[in-house]
Formats: sequence, C-alpha cells, structure tokens
Amino acid sequence: MSEVRRNPTLPTAKPPVTPDTEEFWKAAAEGTFLGRRCGACGEAIWYPRPICPFCHSTDTRWEEFSGRGVVYSHSVVRRAGGDWKGVTPYVLAYVELEEGPRLMTNIVDCDVERVAIGDAVEVVFDDTGHGSALPRFRPVGTNQDG
Repeated sequence: MSEVRRNPTLPTAKPPVTPDTEEFWKAAAEGTFLGRRCGACGEAIWYPRPICPFCHSTDTRWEEFSGRGVVYSHSVVRRAGGDWKGVTPYVLAYVELEEGPRLMTNIVDCDVERVAIGDAVEVVFDDTGHGSALPRFRPVGTNQDG
C-alpha cells in the first residue's frame, strides 16, 4: 500500500469511473494498485477489464499488483496547453509492470533529464480531489535528484 499524495505537482483530472473500473479507482484512492489476472490463461491484464484480451475468457479476477516496474519508453514534454501548460517539463512514459503489462503514466519526483529506459520505478498515487487517485511512478534505487 502506498500513501495518497494530496498536493500533486501535475494536474489530476477526475478519471472516468465505469462499473468495470470502479474497484480499481476505489483501491487507488486508498493507495492500493490493482489489476486483473485471467484465471484461464494466467495473463496479467492492464487496463482493468472483465474480459481477457489474450484468450477472451471472462474468468478474470482482481489482484493487488506490486506497484513496481521499469521505464519501457518515455518522452520529456516541454510544451503543453491547458492545465498542463504551467507544469512543463514533465515525463510521459510507458512503464512495464513486474506483472508484465505496460501502462502509460507520468514519472514524477525526478530530474526529467535523467529518466532512462530501464529505470526501476514504483507507484505513487496523486489525489484528484474527487474521491479518487491517479497512479503515477517515481524512480527507486537511483541517484535521481527528485
């Protein structure tokens, strides 16, 4: 379980909650990172959904993911509009979770110039102010300046 941060540095829009994702967002608001796993083929699934994208089974279940992974790919955003205009530069990345799936997210609490493919990261949750929290990732085990 991870702490939910109340004053994030990046914008935190209210996520679209559906019956299929409600359990995920509820857990995230409490600092727990959930995903789904297929009971038929064993694959970990991101984003959370009731049907396995690998074998099409409906035998999927919620599972607490470790919240650890590595940077698979990233980009430093230097120009943005809207709510994001005043927070550049920031890192947009794909993180490959220990469980296998990749998700698009932000890398936070780091020197944006030093983020690299293969960096170990861990989940942190940023409060949206709407009863939910967004999972983002920060470097671990590196000499990032933060």
